[in-house]
Amino acid sequence: MFRTLKNFIFSINVALVTILFIIIFIFATYLHTTFTQKEAVKQANIISNQVFSSMYQVMKRGWSRSELNDFTFSLKQNFTDTNYDINIYRGDGVNQLFGFINESAKDKYISQAFIDGEQITLYENGILRNIKPITANNECLKCHTNANIGDTLGVIDITQDMSEELFKMVIDYILFFLIIVPLFVLISYFSAKYTIKRISKSLGRFNSKVIAINTMKDFKSFNTKEIDLGFDELNMILHNVDTLAAKLKNIAVDKELLEFEVQLLDKFIITSDIIKDWKLHISELLVDINKVMETYSLMTIFRIGDDRFEVDIFWYGIPDKRLMQSIEDYIFHSINTNIYLGEIIDPIIKHNITDHNRCITYNIVKTLEHQTKTLFLDTPKIGGIVGISVQSDIVTDPIKNIVIDSILTTLANLVGSIKAINKYTHDLEYYAAHDPLTDLFNQRVFHDMLTYEFKRAQRHQYAFGLMFIDCDNFKLVNDRYGHAFGDSFLQSLASLLQKEKRDEDILARYGGDEFTILLPECDLNGAVTSANRIIKAIENLEISTTDNTVVKITVSIGIAIYPDHASSQKELFMIADNMMYKAKEFGKNTIKIPTENDILSIIKEQKEKSSMLLEAISNNNIVPFFQPIQDSSDNSINIYELLMRIEIDGHLSVAADFIEIAEGMSLIHRMDLMVIENAFIKLSKNQYNGLLFINLSPKSLVIDSYIKNIEELIIKYKINKEKIVFEITERETVKNFSLLEKFVLNLKFEGFKFAIDDFGSGFSSFHYIKRFPIDYLKIDGDFIVNINKDKKDKAFVQSIVTLAKELNIKTIAEFVEDEDIVTTLKELGVDYLQGYHIGKPSRDFI
Repeated sequence: MFRTLKNFIFSINVALVTILFIIIFIFATYLHTTFTQKEAVKQANIISNQVFSSMYQVMKRGWSRSELNDFTFSLKQNFTDTNYDINIYRGDGVNQLFGFINESAKDKYISQAFIDGEQITLYENGILRNIKPITANNECLKCHTNANIGDTLGVIDITQDMSEELFKMVIDYILFFLIIVPLFVLISYFSAKYTIKRISKSLGRFNSKVIAINTMKDFKSFNTKEIDLGFDELNMILHNVDTLAAKLKNIAVDKELLEFEVQLLDKFIITSDIIKDWKLHISELLVDINKVMETYSLMTIFRIGDDRFEVDIFWYGIPDKRLMQSIEDYIFHSINTNIYLGEIIDPIIKHNITDHNRCITYNIVKTLEHQTKTLFLDTPKIGGIVGISVQSDIVTDPIKNIVIDSILTTLANLVGSIKAINKYTHDLEYYAAHDPLTDLFNQRVFHDMLTYEFKRAQRHQYAFGLMFIDCDNFKLVNDRYGHAFGDSFLQSLASLLQKEKRDEDILARYGGDEFTILLPECDLNGAVTSANRIIKAIENLEISTTDNTVVKITVSIGIAIYPDHASSQKELFMIADNMMYKAKEFGKNTIKIPTENDILSIIKEQKEKSSMLLEAISNNNIVPFFQPIQDSSDNSINIYELLMRIEIDGHLSVAADFIEIAEGMSLIHRMDLMVIENAFIKLSKNQYNGLLFINLSPKSLVIDSYIKNIEELIIKYKINKEKIVFEITERETVKNFSLLEKFVLNLKFEGFKFAIDDFGSGFSSFHYIKRFPIDYLKIDGDFIVNINKDKKDKAFVQSIVTLAKELNIKTIAEFVEDEDIVTTLKELGVDYLQGYHIGKPSRDFI
């Protein structure tokens, strides 16, 4: 409403004067009226007393009616030109003795006075009435013989019209205040003007100080202590402004600093160009930093090896040698005192100049302050320090200290990410070709090398050998001593193989505990000699466990030579692999070389199985078999496991006969879907409402459409998803961990259940039931068949059951072969039983 303080104060003053005038006027009028009324009543009492006195003197002598009339007429005449009107009223007793006279009509107040004998004073609409009764005394009784002392003989009514007098009084007051109000207004005006001038002058100084604030430096010098607004309340407001300013000084930030903070976010965006030339990016960052605060250098210190460091110092100008040496000494000290980086050895220090037209001298060292931040990444293993060199007074500024921390954070994340990306790139290139456990070539590189060597041997017409090496009973080592020890053993074995092979031979870890060696330009005799050397060296290999138990191992080796044993790369691989398995059949710890009959038998068997698979798929001879799983609590059977069989000409082939060939021919995915569909047809036909366990091939995990295809079958045959449980063996969880994780989560999301099959085989790790949402855990049959003979097997099963119950996972025991095993398993609390004693796989449900 009021836009200026001047108008506000002036209006307040006028309003106060007006209100004061009205209050005084009302109060004065009230006092005067009250006083006038009291005086009028007092005067009426005097008149009534005089009238009574005159009447009494006459009545004492005794008066005639003519004298009474003369008295009344005289009384009227005396008050004709006044504002008084006097009436005398006679009581009934008087009228009875002396007769009636002409008098005004009696109103209620006159009648009341006759009854009560009390004086009545009334004021209404400017008319004042004083009604006074005349009471009888001893002298009155002489004439008024019918009266008693105290009786009301008559009433004198004196009426005074005061309205004219009061009106005149109000007019006088109005005239008085019309004269006095302008004086009050003038006093208010000059008072307001003085007050406004005093406040405006002080506020002008305050405004000038505010206008002068353009930077954080100006703001930090801002205070209002020398400004006095002339009023304690207003000065208190200024004091509060000072208090607020003091708090803001600790949190306020320059516009340039805010803009720089925003720019820092852009600097964190890493592109391929930045990765390619990250040092230029850091130099540009240093230039941007100097726009908001003077900064001499940035530094990055990162480990590039076990004990080597790569150090980059970015200078805003050209430093002199003493300054460069000073910074290098500081860097050496920072690394050597950092418990995570360790002692520095042979650092690579590079100085990068941003502005070659600027020089930085050693003189700044005394006022130079270094701030650093350490960065460590677990994946990949990257560690380092980033730092900034600025004037010491900048570090004491809390706001700029925050900016420095932001700069270091950005620098650490930026350089750390670039270093990590470079390491990832290097590691990807390396592990794309190497096994991460043993650092040997992996399976993919092996096949590439085999292809290359095969073509080179064909072109140059020389022989080369292929050796398949597999550890004997390595599963027992893993089961007994654990996964970590098994890994350590494989590493030692890999080192031994690397040492014993020829320099030109190519060693690879094919998978698990299988190794392959390519022997370029090597005939059968050379290959056998190498194999014997390896067998002998491994016989001497001993590794101690944590409890100092010495563990030894043997290997089985299969050998195939091109062109002696195979004319194609595929045949060479298949024959060497088969020879390795034949070596195991011959008692292990031996070498097997293919004979002509072996070669013919392998090729024939391979072709027969391949033809059988193709024929089975073509004629839909993929037959579903169902093995019952019994509930141990009530012996009921509401669960079946789906198994695959191939039936041709009445002959049934189990999965072990063809699964490897099917996977090698990339047919397993199609066969899985076929057996599932045939099973769903039977489930729908028999209206089966129990659970169905379905084994999945690991090859199916990499096919994106697999779940979609199964869902289509479920919809087609109206199968409840919650009745389907997919099984993955624990051994496969180890080999395909990341694929399995994605697959299991997809299964759970779609509503399926999940089971780990053969738990306890492979690496015997409980890690997987912790990581994945498992519903069922199938205990490997190797621990079940001897549960009543081997205390360790029984203890192991008990541990699995206890853990599963804690995790609310149901347990299923496999390989249940007799009633004694059933009894033991029920005592241990196993939930379900599966095995030939419970029921063999069959085409139909029990």
